[in-house]
Amino acid sequence: MQLAPPDPRKKYLILGACVVAVAALAVLVAPLVDRWANATVSVPFERVRIATVARGDLVRDVTVQGRVVAAVSPTLYASESGTITLHVDAGEQVIAGQVTATVNSPELTSELQQAESSLEQRKVELERQRIESRQQALEKRKSADLADVALVAAQREKRRADEAHEKGVIPVIDYEKAQDDLRNAELAHEHAVADAGLFNERLAFEIRAGEFEVSRQEILVEDLRRQVDDLSITSPVDGIVGDLLVDQKAAVTRDTPVMAVVDLSRFEIDAQIPESYADDLAIGMQAEILIGGNSYDGQIVAVSPEIVDNQVASRIRFQSNGPSNLRQNQRLTTRILLAEYSDVLFVQRGQFLDSGSGRVAYVVGEGRVAKRRRIETGARSLSAVQVVSGLEPGDSIVISNLDPFRGADTVLLTN
Repeated sequence: MQLAPPDPRKKYLILGACVVAVAALAVLVAPLVDRWANATVSVPFERVRIATVARGDLVRDVTVQGRVVAAVSPTLYASESGTITLHVDAGEQVIAGQVTATVNSPELTSELQQAESSLEQRKVELERQRIESRQQALEKRKSADLADVALVAAQREKRRADEAHEKGVIPVIDYEKAQDDLRNAELAHEHAVADAGLFNERLAFEIRAGEFEVSRQEILVEDLRRQVDDLSITSPVDGIVGDLLVDQKAAVTRDTPVMAVVDLSRFEIDAQIPESYADDLAIGMQAEILIGGNSYDGQIVAVSPEIVDNQVASRIRFQSNGPSNLRQNQRLTTRILLAEYSDVLFVQRGQFLDSGSGRVAYVVGEGRVAKRRRIETGARSLSAVQVVSGLEPGDSIVISNLDPFRGADTVLLTN
């Protein structure tokens, strides 16, 4: 059987189709080839990290390591010098008002006894003075009364002499004597009354002075009794005895630390925050306390005014009851919410902020070509950074280290 010769028209059709396909491919690839040609640096795609710019709310925060401490942990001190007697051991549970130690101070005890004895003496002296004052006042009143009787008698004799003088039946000398007697009686009465008044005033002053001395001594005794009572060192809270800071029967001086009592009913977090955030910290800021995969709300209740070892000390308190299994000095993570920004552009944080100083980004476009673009960044959180200008929502940028890009305007990300 003889085969038919090939149709030349079919050959030309196939050749034409190939030419059209090559031309179409050239149209599609030409832009990419142009981009690749303009790329002065190429970086393997697997060596970069890419994130997308988005719009939403951004929380500026900082995460620090904290240490669990008791919210109330008072240190008990010796109130006077003496010998200490401890009544509890470290780790022992105590209740508020319980005597934990006693200071034996013979000097203070003796001083109190002397002051109490002096007070009793002053009270006895005051009472004796009151009795004597009443007796002397009675005598002065008696003298005034006798002077009053003598005055009445002299007045009566003067009236009798006046009547006799009018009738001319009394010698002149007797009449003048009656006048003198009356004058003497008047002066004696006047002086007796004045003397009694002054004496009563003097007695009242002396009584008040004695009462003042007694009152002053009572205050002294009360203060000494308080000091003696303070020799018994009591716990101000329910809790556990911490470290004993002195030995049994040791000699102590006034204000010597004796022991610490830890109130385990309430805990706080002692956090050290980098000084770069010092100006942002404020009492009342919200915090998130992370414990065993759970999160608890907290609040900053104290911020130290000092910077020590490039750290700012702060206290964070649980806003509600924390977990029951916390332990003193337990380490945990705390996230402090410094500020919140609503409806802003942001992108995931990465090393591009360090290598590009937060002013340069590489936007990845078609064909995995990254183009250099100037940007401006703002607030930063642990996971994101605010984009102030230079980028739009949906832009994909390189967030890994930009050093391999060598500052090129265009970089090709190769397979």
